[in-house]
Amino acid sequence: MIESSSLPGDPTELHLRISFDDELWDTPQADTLERWNVAILHRRRTHDGAQGPAAGAAYQTVDCPSCTTEDVAVGEMTFYRVHLDRGRNAYWAMEEESEELYETAQVLLDPQTGSFTSEVGELLEYVGSALLVMDRVTLDPQWRGHGLAAVLGIEAIHRLMPGCRAIACSPGITDLSSQRLTDRSEWDRVNAKIAQGWERIGFRLYRDNIYLLSPASQDLEEQRGVLRGQLAELGASWKSATSAPSQE
Repeated sequence: MIESSSLPGDPTELHLRISFDDELWDTPQADTLERWNVAILHRRRTHDGAQGPAAGAAYQTVDCPSCTTEDVAVGEMTFYRVHLDRGRNAYWAMEEESEELYETAQVLLDPQTGSFTSEVGELLEYVGSALLVMDRVTLDPQWRGHGLAAVLGIEAIHRLMPGCRAIACSPGITDLSSQRLTDRSEWDRVNAKIAQGWERIGFRLYRDNIYLLSPASQDLEEQRGVLRGQLAELGASWKSATSAPSQE
């Protein structure tokens, strides 16, 4: 685990902005697929123009007249709510949308009906009819390595899962800019670590790197509480480390 003091700001000031752009297209494709964008924002406070961790640590009083606050984007998530009971055949709607969604559809859905395959259906409780796909989660490099993706992901899932029977993801590296991932063993190690992070909140491998989670899973609610506690501890550690006097 990387030291909390290496974070660029107080992790408890991270928050989400969840949005859906309705372009009012009266088409079967639009009725079947909803793309939800989740901005990961950090609330940064500045005092008389001072910025950075020291400023955030020293001036935590929200009513300070010399402080200003701004939201800085530090990552993003993309989810799809796939309606299997309206619009067009969901299998082909996902195939048209993207290669990644098509790969998920090939594992989970029947191409003839657009519904869950009988095998998948037997694994799921009847708590809804839609499929929620966690398509992409990215954090700026300086915020990685602290388990924050799982903390933020589970909160977004909690908001978006009502009416869904299953939540799916395909864990893996989405930021291909890192030069250190040219080695195959390092690539596999990082991918495995990402998968472990999502397994913590209840995702389980179904097949072909497609992981499934039931909205009715007790693990989901329990881990949400655990991760919120860990976020609070990480924030307290960061505040302690950044407010401590430097040692010469």
